[in-house]
Amino acid sequence: MTSRLLRLAPLLLLASLAAALFYATRAPAAPTLPNPTLDAPLASAPGKQVIVLAGGCFWGIEAVYRHTKGVTRAVSGYSGGTADTANYELVSGHGTGHAESVEVTFDPSKISAGQLLKIFFSVAHNPTELNRQGPDTGPQYRSAIFFSTPEQERIAKAYIAQLTAAKAFPAPIVTEVVPLKAFFPAEGYHQNYLASHMDQPYIAINDLPKLAALKQQYPTLYRE
Repeated sequence: MTSRLLRLAPLLLLASLAAALFYATRAPAAPTLPNPTLDAPLASAPGKQVIVLAGGCFWGIEAVYRHTKGVTRAVSGYSGGTADTANYELVSGHGTGHAESVEVTFDPSKISAGQLLKIFFSVAHNPTELNRQGPDTGPQYRSAIFFSTPEQERIAKAYIAQLTAAKAFPAPIVTEVVPLKAFFPAEGYHQNYLASHMDQPYIAINDLPKLAALKQQYPTLYRE
């Protein structure tokens, strides 16, 4: 069995690469979006806020926010379900209700919630895909904003309404806006996954373009 798998490995890699290329060519280019009309002003002193964002595989979203100025921490994990625990196998089996998510800790004196959401909607994922993101399918890949303050809720709902009215996307935005109840960090091997898997076909095709778009569209917010 092992030798057979070794012989098949190159074919499986090529098949995976072909599938990823297929979905990549179908994906729309990162849109240029307006600034939120409702946003929090930058705080007068350094501080800490948390917002949890879900939009497909957490590897790419985590990488985007690790490269965003004003973000002090980005952690891959699980949120949004009813189960009081989570791990990759449980979430992938659809038994928890959790979504792959990223806990974003940011300094509100350096970046606003609205700016984080502009990045989320424009380069981190496609908010018009329901229960999927590119080649990944299932409710664990849904688009969601888990807010930790009433202000974040107001900003998120107002921005979605603004983008909808402006017809910023060719299809309806399906992003959920729900309160943050719990966040469960993912296993260690998922953390900062992109940085150590730059040559992996999935990363190269699905996630590295997000970083390129972040750098191109938001040069003042991008950090190496």
